[in-house]
Amino acid sequence: MNKIKLTKEQARQFILIHQGLLPPRKLKGKNGILDFIRKVGCIQFDPLNRVGQNPDLVLQSRIKDYKPTLLQELLYTDRKLLDGWDKNMSIYSIEDWPYFERYRMNAYKKYKRKSKDLNKILPEVRKVLKEKGPLSSIDLKFDTKIDWAWAPTRVSRAALESMYSWGELIVHHKVGTRKYYDFTEKYLPDNLLSTPDPNTSDKEYYKWHIKRRIRGIGMLWALSGGSWLGIKGLKKGIRTEILSELVKNDEVILIKVENIENPFYILKEDEELLHRVLNGVCIEPQVSFIAPLDNILWDRKLVKKIFDFEYVWEVYKPVKERKYGYYVLPILYGDKFIGRFEPVLDKKSNQLVIKNWWWEPEVSITDNLHYALISALKDFLNYLGADKVKISNNKNFPSIL
Repeated sequence: MNKIKLTKEQARQFILIHQGLLPPRKLKGKNGILDFIRKVGCIQFDPLNRVGQNPDLVLQSRIKDYKPTLLQELLYTDRKLLDGWDKNMSIYSIEDWPYFERYRMNAYKKYKRKSKDLNKILPEVRKVLKEKGPLSSIDLKFDTKIDWAWAPTRVSRAALESMYSWGELIVHHKVGTRKYYDFTEKYLPDNLLSTPDPNTSDKEYYKWHIKRRIRGIGMLWALSGGSWLGIKGLKKGIRTEILSELVKNDEVILIKVENIENPFYILKEDEELLHRVLNGVCIEPQVSFIAPLDNILWDRKLVKKIFDFEYVWEVYKPVKERKYGYYVLPILYGDKFIGRFEPVLDKKSNQLVIKNWWWEPEVSITDNLHYALISALKDFLNYLGADKVKISNNKNFPSIL
């Protein structure tokens, strides 16, 4: 099978145009959010909030004048999106609900046999929810503790999380990081809930999810990595076999990137973008600040190979072991990562505090980069609703403000 050859620059351009990052912040409003999430399948959720939670950081780099209220409304008012498991905890379109039936059935089998204490209280939990829902675990007075996930937890929390995992409940809304649940049937359309799983076999499901993950980044290889997390039972051998079938069936295009031994794959539906990149693109470079769990960072080895940029999220590392900082965002300029910085929103003073700033080697601060950086910081302040930027004694930060 002949491979289409790309330079690293062309590969970067392909991924970033697919991702809505070349140029950044060109999509608009709720429709832009929906279009982007439908295109990439899902965006990853994480509750840590230094300058917004991960989904907000993903969207602020792609949506012009983005505000977190837009995503909240799509999730909990318009009900066009939902919180669910895909690439770990994620946000995806309600239209994808039927495709995750396998996940919900696996969760049902897993949690129903987990604890007698849990099964014992489920009828009472349903009764209270029908009378008083939506509810959080603090609203349920079942205080017995059971072994759960990372540590023992109250059985009321375990009950709600179990019912949510197998699809009986939906996240109705959140207050901070606290989830409030209610019955799924009250919020998702009947025709959606009654739609059977479109994938009638495990192999069909794997094909669907492999294509979804390729779409999630734009270009992907078969090597094990973060981009394949959450696809239960998908081992490397199965993945490689299915990718070969998808290429043979002309659903996926095989790509060779210069100086990288392993092949890459893109979807047939992206062939037009592929030819556009091969014919040459000229886009004025702009700066964007990238979320730590952004789709383009799902596979850190891939990022290292194609972008020549090494990124490690260090929030779970002890302070002494960190190379950079606690919550550090990569900085993208055009099709290259040029640095990273550690931002914090000081809510008392309503200032964006930049604690640290690190340039990549051999970055030249040209006038164009200077102005692009100012523009990106202004947009970032607008997203945060902050008044100004404060620099915390960092000699690396450019004197542009």
